[in-house]
Amino acid sequence: MNRESGCISINTENIFPIIKKWLYSEKDIFIRELVSNSSDAISKLKKLVSIGEAQIDGSEKYYIKVVVDKEKKTLKIIDNGIGMTEEEVKKYINQIAFSGIRDFVEKYKDKTDEGQIIGHFGLGFYSAFMVSSKVQIDTLSYRKDAQAVRWVSTSGIEYEMEDSDRTERGTTITLYIAEDSEEFLEPYKVRETLVKYFSFLPYDVYFEDANAVKDDKKEEGENKEEKADEPRPINDTNPLWLKNPKDCTEQEYKDFYRKVFFDFNDPLFWIHLNMDYPFNLKGILYFPKLRNEMDNFEGQIKLFCNQVFVADNIKEVIPEFLMLLKGTIDCPDLPLNVSRSFLQNDGYVNKISSHITKKVADKLTSIFENERENYNKYWMI
Repeated sequence: MNRESGCISINTENIFPIIKKWLYSEKDIFIRELVSNSSDAISKLKKLVSIGEAQIDGSEKYYIKVVVDKEKKTLKIIDNGIGMTEEEVKKYINQIAFSGIRDFVEKYKDKTDEGQIIGHFGLGFYSAFMVSSKVQIDTLSYRKDAQAVRWVSTSGIEYEMEDSDRTERGTTITLYIAEDSEEFLEPYKVRETLVKYFSFLPYDVYFEDANAVKDDKKEEGENKEEKADEPRPINDTNPLWLKNPKDCTEQEYKDFYRKVFFDFNDPLFWIHLNMDYPFNLKGILYFPKLRNEMDNFEGQIKLFCNQVFVADNIKEVIPEFLMLLKGTIDCPDLPLNVSRSFLQNDGYVNKISSHITKKVADKLTSIFENERENYNKYWMI
């Protein structure tokens, strides 16, 4: 393609100050948005493969890799998902009034499940400009004979496009981190954020410190020894709440509790939520053991949307009187706003909250009626 430059088509004059100042509640959410987009890109490709619209090597593993390079002041998010053509970049990046996911679902509405694709290129992608002085996209579509494309913008308004040297299907987004956001060049900060949002993402997420890799290679050269350790993903792609309760052991429930909440006192009991209709809801709620009357009664309910962490202790979903519980709740159908952080007012949310409350009440009633001695012990300090 010939080199091209222009201005991005937007409908709101001051959209970028809005994104940077208040659209997102926390600065690190740009990582959640970009990695979520990578996950969506893989989900799209998997769906196309399953319906025969795309072909890939059957032994290929899907992955997302995040690479921080403090020396170059860059942060890269890399995936081997669906990728984009030149036309798709122009439509979904340059014209952010359009929604790529809507077009995708409309085209394959009889063959795919909209609820399984939670994000799209658009406003989520533009969260990158919260922390970047320049953003670069290198992408290669899954389509046969596609040409890799490079898109670069230093302002979020003007852009340049040209051919890219990317040779593998998928997308790399390179953020040139601005001076006021250099905390996201610290490996511990990036890794901490990835663990926060993506501990249970359905695709392997790898973290790499480019400078540490350079040091390792230098050390290997000096010692003439090669390290055999394979990189390991930072996440568990199949969390316990996705399993059928009948297939889960007592030890697995306890181990999951310790892993997620760092509480090494066994919970008193738990409730495994597993519902597909009339809404999709899965999760595990634990009743923590209070050791003495001075223990803090505040629990922690982690809310997920398609295995992406959204927030803790959302009172619209979990009534305040149940906040002493600890647990994880995954509900792909939650009506989140564009930042994926806040629930919109919706009767649907009330139904979810009522269902959770009923399940807890039923469990307590069952223990009271059938295990009275244990029930009494639960409330004894």
